[in-house]
Amino acid sequence: MSDKASDNQLAALPSELIAHFQWTERTGLKELFTALNDEGGDRLRFVGGCVRDSLLGLEPKDVDLATTLPPQEVIDCLNASGIRTEPTGIDHGTVTAIHKGDVAEVTTLRADVSTDGRRADVQFSTDWSDDALRRDFTINALYLTPDLLLYDAVAGMTDLRAGRVRFIGNPATRIREDYLRILRFFRFSARFAQEAFDLDGLTACASEKNGISILSAERIGSELARILEGPRSALALTAMGTTGVLDKIWSAPADVETILALTADGQRLDFPVALAGLWPGDQTGLADRLRLSRAQENRRSAADKARDLVRQLADESKAEVLLYQIGKQAFQDGALLSEAQKWCSWAEAKEVPVFALKGQDVLDGGGAPGPMVSAVLKEVEAAWIAEGFPSPHRQHALLKQVMDGKKK
Repeated sequence: MSDKASDNQLAALPSELIAHFQWTERTGLKELFTALNDEGGDRLRFVGGCVRDSLLGLEPKDVDLATTLPPQEVIDCLNASGIRTEPTGIDHGTVTAIHKGDVAEVTTLRADVSTDGRRADVQFSTDWSDDALRRDFTINALYLTPDLLLYDAVAGMTDLRAGRVRFIGNPATRIREDYLRILRFFRFSARFAQEAFDLDGLTACASEKNGISILSAERIGSELARILEGPRSALALTAMGTTGVLDKIWSAPADVETILALTADGQRLDFPVALAGLWPGDQTGLADRLRLSRAQENRRSAADKARDLVRQLADESKAEVLLYQIGKQAFQDGALLSEAQKWCSWAEAKEVPVFALKGQDVLDGGGAPGPMVSAVLKEVEAAWIAEGFPSPHRQHALLKQVMDGKKK
């Protein structure tokens, strides 16, 4: 059965869904349509995620538009109307429009001429079905006119209602056009699939998984982050493990069971913490593989180390020392990963002790510049910790004691 609709008719939105599209009435968007649509024309439509999410009653994050106009004409028309543009992806037909607080990507209708597994050579088109048939999933190929008429050439609305994420046309063919679609399949399925993942899609992802090797580290890391931070990350990871896709991302054994346990009550995990749960231990090279930022890798590593330290805690006095030594974020991440609810709750309400003395305090107390300053501060800090983190006033008293001892 073909994915292409038997006709190209526009259909009115069901009345109960119209309230979900109030955002289309924003002044910036309406003036953008006025600039690109000739009177009574149909040269510009909303497309993709903003339509899909609104149909589900969700607030769209981004606004994407599709147009029959070539990119340069889009720029000329918008600039003539005083709307700022940026040629963010003009080789592939995309122009970003910025107007009165709205930012929208306007992309010329396209048909793929050839692909290399990541990028496509495209031919601009004026045929809406050409553009729909080149997209990845049916639920992402929904178009909406400014007067709220829906264009659905690939039964995307049916799949959206059924909670089904389905490739357009042959899944393996869609994947070979862009292997990033493997990871997108798991991300979108985890978000929108109501029951099991589409079997044809899973089979194609399993058979084409070697293509992940051509993807950039940045793209793999970005997609994996969105999967792990998603509402049903464990569902996606389980399917990725079954198909062998997870092994193509990182070769170390993945601890999916830990993610299942951590997210069982709806807990959402930050990307670095989820990585520490999924691949525990040192994992040298993972940061490069996923192109993690320094902050992400530092947090992942700290969370991994903190997990074992939290597990060894016997009482609150030792917990307070650890909290001081590693900081609140690492302590909380470690408590979460070790599934120690007691310490999660304890740390949430606890303030990290602050050692306020500086080198100048040692000098003001008669200390000599040089190595002595650091040595004195360490000695005072150790005494302060041993006393159970008394008040800052006590820190000064301890400093005096140490300095008096040095003078004898």
